[in-house]
Amino acid sequence: MTSIAATGVLRAPPAAAQQARNADTPANAQKLHQAAEDFAAVALGEMLSPMFDTVDTADGMFGGSAGEAAFKPMLVAEMGKQIARSGGLGLVEPIYQQMLRMQEGRR
Repeated sequence: MTSIAATGVLRAPPAAAQQARNADTPANAQKLHQAAEDFAAVALGEMLSPMFDTVDTADGMFGGSAGEAAFKPMLVAEMGKQIARSGGLGLVEPIYQQMLRMQEGRR
């Protein structure tokens, strides 16, 4: 969208104002909510990671092999995603609201 200033020159609206208008559309709101959920999933995965570092896997079914060590970060990340999808610790909605405020230029 463009606007005509007092000089009669066409000018594009400020990026922040355009982003705030874009956040109002359902598709963009959905993308923003998904980004908030993804961020919460990463945060939860980072919180879970130290817990899995303390687990002794030497006596487990796979014996703590290199393959198990390679796939452990993916397991933790997927657990974080699942926790965030199912409501998690209540992080998604506050993150989403803050992202909306940031797009509107408020803090």
